[in-house]
Amino acid sequence: MITVYVLYSENHMKFYTGCTSDLDKRILSHNELGTKGWTIKYRPWKLVYTEVFSDKSLALKREKELKSGKGRAFIKNKIINQ
Repeated sequence: MITVYVLYSENHMKFYTGCTSDLDKRILSHNELGTKGWTIKYRPWKLVYTEVFSDKSLALKREKELKSGKGRAFIKNKIINQ
């Protein structure tokens, strides 16, 4: 199973969208283990949205959709209405 996920940094008001086969390990990497990359600058991250796919190509397609303007609006609407 492949999970498409969205993280939110409340301190910096930033979103991050990605996909992984091991969500718990990936979130740990974003928040604690990672030593380089864009996400370390905006820690801590909170998981705010997930979708699970059995097909990797579908997950990658959905990740790309969520990174579009329409996808970012969808995610912001989900966060605001929680």
